[in-house]
Amino acid sequence: MIAPPLTRLAVSPARRALAAVGQFCAQNDMQRNLRTCVDLIGGAARRGVRMLFLPEASDFVAETRNQPAELAQGLDGQFLREIQQAAKDNGIWVSLGIHEQPLTTGMPFNTNAVVSDDGTLVSVYRKLHMFDVNVKDGPRLQESAVSSRGERVADVVDTPVGKLGLSICYDLRFPEISQLLRQRGAQLLCYPSAFTEMTGAAHWETLLRARAVETQTYVFAAAQIGRHNAKRSSYGDAMIVDPWGVVVARCSRNSSEPTLAVAEVDLDYLEKVRREMPVFDHRRTDLFPDYAA
Repeated sequence: MIAPPLTRLAVSPARRALAAVGQFCAQNDMQRNLRTCVDLIGGAARRGVRMLFLPEASDFVAETRNQPAELAQGLDGQFLREIQQAAKDNGIWVSLGIHEQPLTTGMPFNTNAVVSDDGTLVSVYRKLHMFDVNVKDGPRLQESAVSSRGERVADVVDTPVGKLGLSICYDLRFPEISQLLRQRGAQLLCYPSAFTEMTGAAHWETLLRARAVETQTYVFAAAQIGRHNAKRSSYGDAMIVDPWGVVVARCSRNSSEPTLAVAEVDLDYLEKVRREMPVFDHRRTDLFPDYAA
């Protein structure tokens, strides 16, 4: 299996542009999920959206421990190729979560792939933190048993809506990544996710708004929602948060039907927030130089 090369594009973002997050309930049927993704891409493009963010595991949500390895495709696989074609056909950028089959042996990566409006694969981020938890009366999951962890923070990506930093779901609980991405120039952060019902109700919005406030970035959180199978369901509540921590768009939690939430990214407003509250200028990097490097 040969990985397609990544292409860094020179992109000048508009000062104001529309972006969207998508929400749907993936199952272990990749063709069904692909049709849903393509429909959301087309729907976003018709609304004038420049970049669409789709959830973690947009390709499939497994029913068994064996399925991630059985169903995962490489970056040159049919699922991602179809997404690239849909992005090109609709003239829209797309970020989405997929299971990525590694080039060598091993478990698949939990990957955030970014595709440009000409269908080019421009960035790939592999989830760093594995969701291994055992919450009393709540979820018992061991992601490390079915996924390989990534080993690097991806470079910030130039997009039509701003400079984008990539993470995935459980990474949201580790602010070191978002701080590093902001330091590298990120104006936007994305967290394609599939939060559990319990952890979503407890922490989802709080964490997203905290990351937005801390980094003074727009935060895009596409989400899985509803019952995927007999053993697993997701919280939903896909949303967009602005650099002041305000939720400016969100999808309904009342339905697991595919939906979009759209908001304007205003880079002048972002700069105003950073100028009036210059928290990055006030950091005591003399006391934590390694963290702030």
